[in-house]
Amino acid sequence: MQELQQYASVALIGWASGINLYMAVALAGVCGRMGLITLPGQLETIQNPFIIGAAGVMYAVEFVADKVPFVDSFWDSFHTLIRPAAAAGMGYLAGTELGPVAQTFFAMTSGTLALGMHATKASARLAINTSPEPFSNIAASLAEDTAVAAMFWFFVKHPWLALLTIALIMVLAYFILRLLWKFVRAVFRGIFHKKTPAEIKSIATETPAAQPNPRTT
Repeated sequence: MQELQQYASVALIGWASGINLYMAVALAGVCGRMGLITLPGQLETIQNPFIIGAAGVMYAVEFVADKVPFVDSFWDSFHTLIRPAAAAGMGYLAGTELGPVAQTFFAMTSGTLALGMHATKASARLAINTSPEPFSNIAASLAEDTAVAAMFWFFVKHPWLALLTIALIMVLAYFILRLLWKFVRAVFRGIFHKKTPAEIKSIATETPAAQPNPRTT
């Protein structure tokens, strides 16, 4: 059971990396060094103080960038490949003691979780940026950081319940992403046509005109 629990940390790190990669690496490294989480295989590399320190510095940069309207979306777009790739790499390191099949599985699982959460976060931020005030960005960013920290704490106390929670969040994220896709398309159309945030929001929320029924015409 203990061995299964340590490999379950791959899902936690992958999910958290999609929201805030550097915070996820720093927290995983600190929890590993403190013995709160047993990191499997060569994933224990992130327990190195240099890795934790570097992740902490990058998290400080992201902490600021993630709270500025449109800067946060630029930051997210820049990390579209970085977050899933880093999560997949950590998953690959976690399976070094189990062989290439397990490494590939862990890499795919961790990378997919990170990509799913990253897509949901980035889409939500594009929608939030249609609002003229900056406070919603700050609130969203703080909520995301709190969720990552809380999930690590929950995993330490109740690992299997934490995994179930992550699975439920991923299902919910799928439906949220489908709803937000209209906003994403509207934002990119608005950027291309040089529309204001208010005009973009109007496009995204407008209801399509009803088509005439050919039987009644």
